[in-house]
Amino acid sequence: MTAAVVVAARRTPVGTAGRALGVVTVDRLAAHVLRAVADDIGERAAAPVDDVVLGNCMGPGGNIARVSALAAGLGEEVPGVTVDRQCGSGLAAVVQAAQAVVSGDARLVLAGGAESASTAPIRAHRSLEGAGEPVPYARAPFTPAEFGDPEMGEAAEALAAARHVSRDRQDAYAAASHARALAAQRAGRFDAELVPLTELGADDRPRALRESVLARMPAAFVPGGTVTAGNSCPVSDGAAAVGVVADELREGRPGLRVVAGATVGCDPRLPGWGPVPAVQRVLHQAGAKMDDVAVVEIVEAFAGQVLAVTDALGLDPLGGDAARVCPDGGAIALGHPWGATGAVCVVRLFSRLVRGGAPAGTLGLATAAVGGGMGVAALVEVVR
Repeated sequence: MTAAVVVAARRTPVGTAGRALGVVTVDRLAAHVLRAVADDIGERAAAPVDDVVLGNCMGPGGNIARVSALAAGLGEEVPGVTVDRQCGSGLAAVVQAAQAVVSGDARLVLAGGAESASTAPIRAHRSLEGAGEPVPYARAPFTPAEFGDPEMGEAAEALAAARHVSRDRQDAYAAASHARALAAQRAGRFDAELVPLTELGADDRPRALRESVLARMPAAFVPGGTVTAGNSCPVSDGAAAVGVVADELREGRPGLRVVAGATVGCDPRLPGWGPVPAVQRVLHQAGAKMDDVAVVEIVEAFAGQVLAVTDALGLDPLGGDAARVCPDGGAIALGHPWGATGAVCVVRLFSRLVRGGAPAGTLGLATAAVGGGMGVAALVEVVR
């Protein structure tokens, strides 16, 4: 059985919704990074692109992966499929691509995710009576009503309370995420992975934040709560993609072998818990322990949710594991284009481990929580 290896990884800068990327549609965001990954692989690819798998949550439909593949100039013979696992969509797309390669159904797949919150369509229910104006709605349900169907901010508040994650720790984590992202920008650690788009050549969100400023921000979702706009991610636009090939086709190119991937369900009322059982499953599948993992990239939707998960996994991102958990900052600092961020985590692992010169055998982990009560995780290993 062959192995699936990520041999190229790129992303657009992440833009705050309504700003620099606000006029770029989701298919154009995706096409931009697909073209860059295809060019990175170039003529060294010993096989044509067999498929394009893209995550997306809020786009117009119409199979964005196929539209993007055509817009990227990959050829009429290259199909595409769009995956919706909400905030885990981009990571789930990479896992699905790896599964296709391992099974032998494909030899080269481009995978990732894209989201344009700025241009996402406004949705409305048709009148069931056949008369009257359509009724706008903010989102589709994550669960049936009897399962609570919480808003993500409210669910993050509930998880932080259930796991006793204090406001002080949440604000400290948010400040650290921004500080790490700013340090990475200054050191050029994002440069090789970025594909500039329109006037945006770098992520526009990271800023210097003091915990004292964050401490003054009011609760955003639950009166008297601990989750604020300052310790949560912003609504964002962006895209990311990777090239996944069969190991025998990489021809000495370094990359990340996908060791294991998993998607699991959890309590729909506490969807932020999903990474815990997902990570536990991939580690069990691989016969590995958390101490074996060099870098963990988790989708930072809310600081309270990240800390609840890392506490459960035995990680201390504000102490001894600061260099392991989102070491260059995460979605709180960079932004969270929902369908893309899971793939951004894989791009970040590629930069930290492959571009960063980690030795063969080094392990990395990407994980995301999913609305509706799910978790997605992937364990990868450096190959040289």
